[in-house]
This record gives sequence, C-alpha cells and structure tokens, in this order.
Amino acid sequence: MSPAPLHPNSPEEEPENTSTHSEDFDGYESYTSKDNGGEFQRDTLYIDDRILSTVDHPTPQKDGRTLWPVEPGRYRLIVARACPWAHRAVITRRLKGLEDAISLGLAGPTHDWRSWTFDLDPGKVDPVLDIPRLRDAYLKRFPNYSRGITVPVIVEIASGKVITNDYPSMVPDLNDQWSAYERPGAPDLYPLELRKDIDTLTKFMFTEINNGVYRCGFAGTQKAYDAAYDRLFSALDIIEKRLSSQRYLVGRHITLADIYLYTTLIRFDAVYHGHFKCNRNKITEMPMIWGYLRDLFQTPGFGDTTDFYEIKQHYYITHADINPNQIVPNGPDFAQFFTEHHREAFDGTPFREGVSLPTPLSYSECLKNPVPGQAHTPHS
Repeated sequence: MSPAPLHPNSPEEEPENTSTHSEDFDGYESYTSKDNGGEFQRDTLYIDDRILSTVDHPTPQKDGRTLWPVEPGRYRLIVARACPWAHRAVITRRLKGLEDAISLGLAGPTHDWRSWTFDLDPGKVDPVLDIPRLRDAYLKRFPNYSRGITVPVIVEIASGKVITNDYPSMVPDLNDQWSAYERPGAPDLYPLELRKDIDTLTKFMFTEINNGVYRCGFAGTQKAYDAAYDRLFSALDIIEKRLSSQRYLVGRHITLADIYLYTTLIRFDAVYHGHFKCNRNKITEMPMIWGYLRDLFQTPGFGDTTDFYEIKQHYYITHADINPNQIVPNGPDFAQFFTEHHREAFDGTPFREGVSLPTPLSYSECLKNPVPGQAHTPHS
C-alpha cells in the first residue's frame, strides 16, 4: 500500500527550520536565532505516523512512517489542558463522541526540562500507561529520541509506545477516520465541500495568529517583536471583519477552523495580552471576535474543556525566562464569558440539522478547576 496522503491542512505548519523549540519546553530552550534577526521559530518536525480506517494492522511505509489501524480501546490520547495545540484534539474528540473509543490521559500544567508529568494523577503516575513522565512513552519506542516531548500525543496502550504527535494530521483524522465509533448525531467538522476554504484559512491563522502570539512573546529583538506585533493584529483585524457578517469562520456551522482559532483566542486576554506583550487591545475590546468567542465558549465541547487555572499555571510558571518570579495573575474576570453574545442574529447554527449536542462529561474528564458557572455552561 502506498502512503496515505497527508491532510490538505497539514501545510498549516510553517516550513521546517533548524530551531529546536517546542511548546513543551518553552522556558528551557532557545527560541530565537541570531541568524534570523531574533525571530521566533517553531520546530515543526513530528512523529508523522497516522491511524487510518483503511488498514487493519500496523503497516510500515517506504518513507519511514507506519500506518496504524483504527481500533477502539487500543490507544490513549495524552494532552495537557494548558496547551492550545492539545486543546484542539480534546474539543474534537468530545464533539465527535469518541470518549469510549480513545481514552484520555491528562498531564499537569507545568513541567521541568525533561517532560510533561502526570502529577495530577494519584501517585503522579498515569493510571493506564503506568508512567510518571510522558517522555517514557517516547523513549520506549525511540530510545534516542531527542526532539520535544510534545502534546497532544497518541500512545498505544498495550506496548506503551508513542504512535504519533503530529497534531496537524491527528485532529482531522479524529474527525475522518473514527466515524465508525463516533456518537450518534456527531458533527462533521471538516466537510468535504468546505475543505479548501478551511485549509486556506487555517494555514493563515496558524502563521499569523496561533503561532503569531508566540512570535511576539519570544521575539529576540525589538525589530522582530515590532514586526510580529504588527502581523498579529493585522490578522486579528481581518478576522474581526470576517466575523462582522457571519456567525462562524467557514460556512454556517462550527468547523475545525473555529476550533483552531478558539484555542488561541480563549488564552489571549488571560495570557498572551500581558505575558506575550500582545497588548494593542484585548479580545474583549474587539466586538465581533469577543461575541464569537463567547458563542463558542458557551457551546458544549468548548467551555467545558477550558481550564483557565491550568492555562495560567502553565505559561506564567513554565516560562521562567519571561516571568522569572513565576507570579500567576489573578485575573481576568471569567464571569464575562457567560454574558449574552447575540451571535444568533447572524445566519448559522452551531451544528447542522440532525446533529446532537455531546453528552455530559464523565466525572474523570470534568474540569478540576472550573470557574463559577462553568460546570453548567449554557448553550444557545
């Protein structure tokens, strides 16, 4: 069998570079290079194996990848609620209703130079994989693995070995490849007829917004910061205008594009505005984006998977080079996320006709640190 084609939205990532930065070691590695004028660069090399419904056993490919079969109960999705890239997978899994097919492991919000750890679990060990550190799953498959120990990552439970941490393919695959095990009434978050538009927009958002906030936060020179700042807010202005005439980013319903933007927007005022110096304005000061963000937050799958406490703990404690005293701010006031958004005035509904809302979260997956009202997020 020839290698399965990569998802069209895989080019969301920027070109390969020589930086060794990953989200999971920010605060302990070098983010900028003198060779590129102090501009932040992200490591975009991942373990790009995939889990596909078209194979029935692990199938090595000529390019070095392995294709793995879709099989309920075989894999464990490891995330950290703090991480915006992992949050994409959490939301998608929840909206698709894949909780019974793929179990969820939660790393804590902070880590040391070695790895994310399971310090939220009893005994500080993942109860299924029986490991204290995520790096153990990486090293079990690749003993000399030297890149970032990143989340999200999918681990094979029986072997304890990492399968893939390639989130640009992982998240669309959760939508496409697991349809036989999704809940009745699950939405299609990546509709075939909208894929070209979704791919174009998500590539733009990754480059200018999702990664743009990091480009501001880890700029190594004033010139690099100024350029990053201008790019970020120019892009947000484009999104503000886009949302002035439509409820969601692409089409009439929620798609992967909305999930990808949400995980950055929801962290913006709490973290990126001050911590990353993205301070032209807050999201609450952009009327269209602010209404849109509240609309998503109040939709099951979004707000009920957002842990503001862990988000702030991660950035303000882990990024010791930016915040050496590791003081975590108290604000903002998260009660504002429950106010009326009025986005129903635009054409569109969260999901198309026939799609049902996800069932309530199981106790083990409920937020450990909900803000008042978050446990019963309203939906309109």
